[in-house]
Amino acid sequence: MIIRNLRSGRRLAVLAIFAIVAVSAFGFAAANTVPDSKAGDGTGGITGYTVSNIHYVFDANNPAEIDQVDFTLDAAATNVRVAINGTNSSSCTNPSGNDWECTMPTGVTVGGATELRVVAAD
Repeated sequence: MIIRNLRSGRRLAVLAIFAIVAVSAFGFAAANTVPDSKAGDGTGGITGYTVSNIHYVFDANNPAEIDQVDFTLDAAATNVRVAINGTNSSSCTNPSGNDWECTMPTGVTVGGATELRVVAAD
């Protein structure tokens, strides 16, 4: 009975069209190219730096003010800033190795200095 029903012209035409659509859709899907990609999840520890050889450079015109702070980090860094009592350095440069020189803005006084904060990242 099923074979007899499949012999009707309309059903065979519908079946043929379905087969053509299915094969052509598979052909288009097979032509996709997707490049390799990566995804992942992981953790790593964050460790701090050890700051040493701290040296304060006084302003040549007013020795009561700190003009610059020089120091050495125990490892390489690419971004460094310092603050004295919350006043941020205007710039920090890396003249050699792990040594850093940070210029302080006008008005940071020696007598008022109670806290040096060093922020560094690689």
